[in-house]
Amino acid sequence: MNQLVRRLGVPDAVLIGLGSMLGAGVFVVFGPAAAAAGGSGLLPALALAGFIAFCNATSSARLAARYPESGGTYVYGRERLGPFAGFVAGWGFVVGKTASCAAMALTIGTYLWPGQARLVAVAAVVAVTAVNLRGIGKTATATKLLVGLVLAVLALVAVVGVVGGPVDPARLGDPGGSGRGVLTAAGLLFFAFAGYARIATLGEEVREPERTIPRAVPLALGIVLAIYLALAVVALGVLGADRLAASAAPLADVVTAAGLPGLAWVVRAGAAVAVTGVLLSLLAGVGRTLLAMARRRDLPGALAAVHPTHRVPHRAELAVAAVVIVVVLLGDVRDAIGFSACTVLVYYAITNAAALTLGRDPARRLPVQALGGLGLVGCLLLAVNLPLGSVLAGFGVLAVGAAWYALRHHG
Repeated sequence: MNQLVRRLGVPDAVLIGLGSMLGAGVFVVFGPAAAAAGGSGLLPALALAGFIAFCNATSSARLAARYPESGGTYVYGRERLGPFAGFVAGWGFVVGKTASCAAMALTIGTYLWPGQARLVAVAAVVAVTAVNLRGIGKTATATKLLVGLVLAVLALVAVVGVVGGPVDPARLGDPGGSGRGVLTAAGLLFFAFAGYARIATLGEEVREPERTIPRAVPLALGIVLAIYLALAVVALGVLGADRLAASAAPLADVVTAAGLPGLAWVVRAGAAVAVTGVLLSLLAGVGRTLLAMARRRDLPGALAAVHPTHRVPHRAELAVAAVVIVVVLLGDVRDAIGFSACTVLVYYAITNAAALTLGRDPARRLPVQALGGLGLVGCLLLAVNLPLGSVLAGFGVLAVGAAWYALRHHG
C-alpha cells in the first residue's frame, strides 16, 4: 500500500499552484526586494524573476509529463542526470522548503498576534498538517476556499490604491538600484513564484498527467505574475520606493495611505489566510518529496509509508511538521527566506539541466531547449547574487548533504 491515487484535474492543479504562490511575494517579499533593488528596480526584478520562473515551469512541465510521479526534480534528476544529481535536488528542496514552511508559519503569527508569533506559528503548522493528513482531496478543497478569499483581498487593495491612493506614475520612475541589486531582488522575489512546482511534486495524484501538468503549470504561473505586477505597480505608485522598502506590511500600508486605515485589519486577515494557503501546499509538496526519496532509500525507508485510508504519506508529513516546528521556535523569517531562495534556485538549476537532456520537442511551438538553457543560467545567477549569508548557508547545507551521500554510497 504505497501508491497514491490520481484525483486532481486541471482546475484543481491550477488552484494548488495558485495557493502555493499567492501570498508569499505580495505579503512577505515586496519590502526586502524593494530595499535590495532600489527605486524602480523592483519592477524589472519582478519581471526577471517571473521570466526565470517561466523557463523553469516549462522544464518542469516537460519532465513531469514524462515522469508523472511524486518527487519532482528529485525524480527527474535521478532519471536524466544520475542518482547524485537527483539527491542534491531532493535534499535542496526538502531543506529549502522546510525553511520556507517555517517562514510562512512565522508570518502567520506575526500578522495575527505579533506578541505571540511563535506560538501562533506552531498552532498553524499543527492545523495545516491535520488537514493534509486527511488526503489530497481535502488539500485541494481547502486551497480553493483560501484562494478565493485571497483574490478578494488583493482586489480590494488594488482598487483602493488606484481610486484613493492615488497611484503616482512619477514614483514608478524613481532612480533604480545597481544591476547587482536588481539580481538580489529577483532572487528574493523568486521565492514568491516557486509554488508552481507543487503541481509537479503532486504528479502521482494528477489525472492524465501528460495533458494536465503542461496546461496547469504555465496557467497558474501566468495568473500569479499578472497579479504580482499589478500589485507591485500599485504599491510602488502609492507608497514610493523608500516607503515601500521600509514597510513590513506593504499592502496594509497602501490601504492606510489611501485614507482607509480601517481596512488594514482586512488586509492583515487576508495575509494570514494567503500564507496559510501557501503553507498548506508547501507541507504537502515537501512530504511527497520525502516519500520519493524514502522509496529509493536515500532517506529512511519508514518514511515511504502511505496511509491505507487517506492515501497520503503520513509519516513523511509528520516528520516535516516536526522539523518545521523546531525551526519556528528557533529561527528568523528573513534568514529563512534567503536560505530557502538559494537552495530552491539550485533545485531548479538541476530541473533545467535535466530538461535539456530531453532534446527538442517538435510538438511544441516554444523553443523549449533555449528556455531550459536560460533557466539554468538564470537560476545560478540569482542564487549567487542573494545576500552573502544566504549564499553561504544555502551552499553549506547542500555541501553537507552531498558529503553525507558520498560517504553513504562510497564509504
